[in-house]
Amino acid sequence: MSKGRLLVVEDDQDIANMLRIYFTGQGYDIQIANRGAAALKHTQQQLPQLIVLDINLPDIDGYTVCKTLRTNSRTRHIPIIFLTEKDERSDRIAGLELGADDYITKPFDIEELRLRIANAIRASERMGLTDPRSGLPSGRLIEDALRELLRRDEWAYMDIRINHFEPFRDKYGFVAGDEVLRFTAMMLGEIVDQKGEPDDFIGHAGGDNFVLITRLASAPAIRETFAKRFNEEVQAFYAYTDREQGGFKLDVEGGKTRLVPLMTAAIGMVTSERTFSDIREITEAAAEARRRAQARQSPS
Repeated sequence: MSKGRLLVVEDDQDIANMLRIYFTGQGYDIQIANRGAAALKHTQQQLPQLIVLDINLPDIDGYTVCKTLRTNSRTRHIPIIFLTEKDERSDRIAGLELGADDYITKPFDIEELRLRIANAIRASERMGLTDPRSGLPSGRLIEDALRELLRRDEWAYMDIRINHFEPFRDKYGFVAGDEVLRFTAMMLGEIVDQKGEPDDFIGHAGGDNFVLITRLASAPAIRETFAKRFNEEVQAFYAYTDREQGGFKLDVEGGKTRLVPLMTAAIGMVTSERTFSDIREITEAAAEARRRAQARQSPS
């Protein structure tokens, strides 16, 4: 099982390759970006759980990359460790003021960097900031996003749940279940990039439950596109025979079997067209709308 997804932003090819080899051997999934713009693109495609960020980059410096990530609601929670040749106190302070979580200078001790990375990821998970399977904001960050929502105009909030996820995980295993959760997170990110806004928020509330906050005008297209794509593309996680028969057989009492349908997405949505007094009302109304959607999708 992966210890986490790392994004290393480093233009020195030798250092980047060394970090790739070492941290892959340590059990991490690792991506390399040699430019600041490429790093920002990577975070749009798949959220890392931590970023190792060189300050001196050929296009935009690490400070600018950090500032951009910290001002975006979808990436501001990601721990960042600055990696640089600079050792001036003013440089350290500048990085920390922009929201970096740690700072290590070249030449560095690879074991020290490993420990700093592991500690930063654990701290983020311990504080309930991210879900370790999807890398998406969870817990307190979702609550913060909801509180901000009450101060906005023209918004939409979606409660998204994967129908029949638990029986799928029970048959195919926890690794396959985690792959479905990562697939869901990536698809939500892709669709929001295409049809939403940079400040849209995607969260993982836990288990098979995701949340999405977007602008009212963008919501219908995002909801329809996600439901259609998810219901079609999630079938790739099933064996051929299960896809063909529309699910898999599950033994029940009395020596009988029942067909567990293929996974689908149930989405409940509430918008600013209705008045809410607190975040609990928003989440309860969206959950009720999602349950109604699930009921409509259940076989009669």
